[in-house]
Amino acid sequence: MNAALLPLLIALPLGTAAFLVLGRFPRALERTLFLLPSGGLLAVSTVLLWRVRDGTVLAHNVALWPGGVAIPLVVDAFSALMLCATALLILLCSVFAITVGDDHASYFVPLVLVMAAGVAGALMTADLFNMFVFIEVMLLPSYGLLTMLGSRRRIRAGRVYVALNLLTSTIFMAGVALVYGSAGTVNLASLAGAARESAAVAVGVGVVVLALWVKAAVVPVHGWLARTYTGTSVAVTALFSGLHTKVAIYAIYRLYAVAFDGDTRFLWIGVLAFSLTMAIGVLGAVGETTTRSILVFHMISQIGYILLGVALFTELGLMAGIFYLVHNMFVKASLFLSTGAVEHTYGTDSLDRLGGIARREPLLAMVFLVGALSLAGLPPFSGFIAKVTLVAAALEAQQWAAAAIAVVVSVITLMSMMKIWSGAFWGTPPKDEPEDARDEDAGGAGTGTEGGLAVLAPPRVRPILLLPALVLALLTLALGLGGQILLGLSAQAATHLLDPSTYVEAVLR
Repeated sequence: MNAALLPLLIALPLGTAAFLVLGRFPRALERTLFLLPSGGLLAVSTVLLWRVRDGTVLAHNVALWPGGVAIPLVVDAFSALMLCATALLILLCSVFAITVGDDHASYFVPLVLVMAAGVAGALMTADLFNMFVFIEVMLLPSYGLLTMLGSRRRIRAGRVYVALNLLTSTIFMAGVALVYGSAGTVNLASLAGAARESAAVAVGVGVVVLALWVKAAVVPVHGWLARTYTGTSVAVTALFSGLHTKVAIYAIYRLYAVAFDGDTRFLWIGVLAFSLTMAIGVLGAVGETTTRSILVFHMISQIGYILLGVALFTELGLMAGIFYLVHNMFVKASLFLSTGAVEHTYGTDSLDRLGGIARREPLLAMVFLVGALSLAGLPPFSGFIAKVTLVAAALEAQQWAAAAIAVVVSVITLMSMMKIWSGAFWGTPPKDEPEDARDEDAGGAGTGTEGGLAVLAPPRVRPILLLPALVLALLTLALGLGGQILLGLSAQAATHLLDPSTYVEAVLR
């Protein structure tokens, strides 16, 4: 594939969004135009991944402007892997959103497509300022998506989300200014090793990394995620979980590898912070009583696992972290979508108002169980390979405490996932629940009459509603049984992070 085609990954969803904003279109056409760009992104990203699997790096300066002026777009094994994973998640979450009717809201489809364009740009750019721009392109439509179809709960969550991200974006921009003032450039290739050699550049890049830590929800700046991701629609929560924090994690990996050149002096900070993130996230999940809040706290905990890879900064550690990143994107989205199917169909995600679903919905229960066991790190799923490889990397780097925390947190993760299983899927359904106790944001089951009194009809999850979670559950099983494929791609990505010279040469060429 020609590198000159890289801008199409941004232009395709952005152009489709602009077209849809111009007027009203039949629902079928709008939905087709919703899914086509995501499918196109997935197809092109797959071709790109095949093209760079051997270590090739594709680079292109948009419009052939000279370096320093142009937007440099670069794709190597790491960015191609992320492009594939994000495109698949956008496609499957879009199918779920269409199924539950989220796309009926005005501008829902264009906003998702603009967000997809921002994600693609952030994953490809090799310029700090343009990374800031693309992250903002990703975030701005998110403000609308978070509060759309909005109840008071969503509006409250939106206020927290917008305020936090505006503050963080200001910090990010301040860091970019410090880097430019001290190094005279914000081109990532030109900054190779600069933060290791210059204290001033290190401070500037450190401020950028701090902003990314907040966006990734690393402890102690994680509370915003628990307050916002539970307050929006299921499809949007699943989208955000697979895109926003993961783009920030990708940027942390890339910046530390290139600008700091893996400087070992600061790695202990990461090991400490990410170990705390693992532990505090899972402990937060223990006390929650709704499926989504439990999963959101687990999301925080898993971010600690993923970032531990860059804190170790060994070949095995980076490979394990990248593998864990891709695995977690799929598994976490599968869990949000499977429990979201429960929430939409049964009208609640509260564990004390659910029960016995496994007997009525065996396929749904199986899909959830696959995701839960994979998240906890049990074989034969991808989570087992991810955690075993990461623990082995921690032991290799003699980070005994981090390895021990990773194992203990896995046990607690399994216990809290079984809390969802026993509360929602096992047990006995509650009786005589008042209809007005249902969640204001969720859909509900139908009603019938018996002896003149309204009673709830037994709800069933529609197969199409379960399809996205099922695809992702099968994928985590496939990555567990055939993990060598993703491990190989992750190893290639880790090689470019350990020795970014090929990446740097491609950008500066």
